[in-house]
Amino acid sequence: MNKAIIVTGGAGFIGSNFVNDWLAQSDTTVINLDCLTYAGNMENLAALEGDGRHVFVKGGIGDSALVSELFSKYQPYAVVNFAAESHVDRSIHSPEDFIQTNIVGTFRLLEAARTYWNGLPESDKGDFRFLHVSTDEVYGSLKKNDPPFSETNRYEPNSPYSASKAASDHLVRAYHHTYGMPVLTTNCSNNYGPFHFPEKLIPLLIANALADKVLPVYGDGQQIRDWLYVSDHCAGIRRVLEAGRVGETYNIGGWNEMANIDIVHIVCDLLDESRPRADGKSYREQITFVTDRPGHDRRYAIDATKIERELGWKPAETFQTGIRKTVAWYLANPEWVANVQSGAYRDWLEKNYSERS
Repeated sequence: MNKAIIVTGGAGFIGSNFVNDWLAQSDTTVINLDCLTYAGNMENLAALEGDGRHVFVKGGIGDSALVSELFSKYQPYAVVNFAAESHVDRSIHSPEDFIQTNIVGTFRLLEAARTYWNGLPESDKGDFRFLHVSTDEVYGSLKKNDPPFSETNRYEPNSPYSASKAASDHLVRAYHHTYGMPVLTTNCSNNYGPFHFPEKLIPLLIANALADKVLPVYGDGQQIRDWLYVSDHCAGIRRVLEAGRVGETYNIGGWNEMANIDIVHIVCDLLDESRPRADGKSYREQITFVTDRPGHDRRYAIDATKIERELGWKPAETFQTGIRKTVAWYLANPEWVANVQSGAYRDWLEKNYSERS
């Protein structure tokens, strides 16, 4: 088969990190399909400008004709599907966008992939892979002393976002069991790192702190998440694509359970160290507790034993090392932050947090 892969959503946070990391260690051509909505950003791919191995195509996974054309033209041996609406708060305000992209879009991508796969020579069919990137949020919420999510946990999504991702996971599974398509699914914990759009907790904290704005913390700040450095996640996906068992699901986690308020304190302390406030006070003074969002899951935690046992993957970064790299990246790239903070993004941010003040 040709040495090309299709990566959908490859200009977003995780997708662009995956594309950059992939081409840093492989000569395989990447066909990067992204519709460049608010979170897609070509600046994330600036290092690849002029690189013939990177072919960017503007468009969405819901465009069946375009997706089919890409399969026909480039004859990929794999698809890695990052394309998704992915922010819980946005799903509360605009759930239909999540239904259209995460469910209908995934269905149309699967259909195009199935048609292409069915047309492959028998010798190539077994080498093809459709890897679907999902989230731990499909499993719902854990109590304080519950064991972490494993791949066999039942699905109990609690937001329009997680429900739409759960539906997409079920579609991928169904295409394997019904049609025999060689699929793989990964469910990850909270990612952080470079190119993270500043509506999410860590980059929002950094941007607001430096702009002398409040650092909004939902509820009591005791919501617990497992944090995974984005390059570790990308390495896990590459390993699953390379050696994962067809039809299987692999949870990718960072083994870093932390409460949101502890994350806020750590970021403030790193900024106090690296970029002190002019008045000598701590950034912690900017912390403001705001009304919790509806249906806010209390705890997520990933059991990443299966991927380590079967495929030998485990995260290279601790939270302490990863968060230092992340803060340093944002401090070194203020232009990137300024450029993604468009008027539309500012309007949404004001709407979301003004309702909770």
